[in-house]
Amino acid sequence: MRIPRIYHPTPLTPGAEIILSEDAANHVARVLRMQAGGMLTLFDGTNMTFTAQITHADKKQVNVQLQSVQEDDRESPLHLHLGQVMSRGEKMEFTIQKAVELGVNIITPLLSERCGVKLDVERQEKKVQQWRKIAIAACEQCGRNRLPEIRNVMVLENWCAEPDTGLRLNLHPRAKHSINTLPLPVNRLRLLIGPEGGLSKEEINLTSHYDFTDILLGPRVLRTETTALTAITALQVRFGDLG
Repeated sequence: MRIPRIYHPTPLTPGAEIILSEDAANHVARVLRMQAGGMLTLFDGTNMTFTAQITHADKKQVNVQLQSVQEDDRESPLHLHLGQVMSRGEKMEFTIQKAVELGVNIITPLLSERCGVKLDVERQEKKVQQWRKIAIAACEQCGRNRLPEIRNVMVLENWCAEPDTGLRLNLHPRAKHSINTLPLPVNRLRLLIGPEGGLSKEEINLTSHYDFTDILLGPRVLRTETTALTAITALQVRFGDLG
């Protein structure tokens, strides 16, 4: 039986007895129905994994005793920052979950002219908290031991203007370059994925102003969530650790 992987939000030390976070305890006790004596694997975002045994479990609290520790690096050599114009409902959640599984390091939700999601500041903050929980769950499932950063919502131009030493890419259906024509090596990328209606002409000009390279994925028009995952996969195959 596979040992469940659980994220813990504070640094872990071998030999310590700790109380799991509320979300983790709910998952262990209520969803998995685990009891005292059961084994877990814990990680705290430092690339270390800890074997832990449950010493107490009820519906309100789960205690575990930390045992052995080992380094377990699952990170890609490609540092990838995804700027994703927000999509509606489950599409954005799906994109974040799969981007985490594919090794993205940073995800910034973006607002653009044709963004179909309209949220006030309070709802934006709630969404970001929800997306961070989705990222944690994706790490628990896929084996990553470093949490990707889910940033607060930004306006497209502000994100484009941020300094970055890596290659900047923008997907465009009439681009002249494909991912396979990009020069090697590349170890740092900033990837922009636009909204379902695409970027406006002014926004495309904006990306050019900030030195983004337009790239083409193929002859077919892809939905925004398909575009993000296809591009990330292709970039990880060429520059990262897939394939």
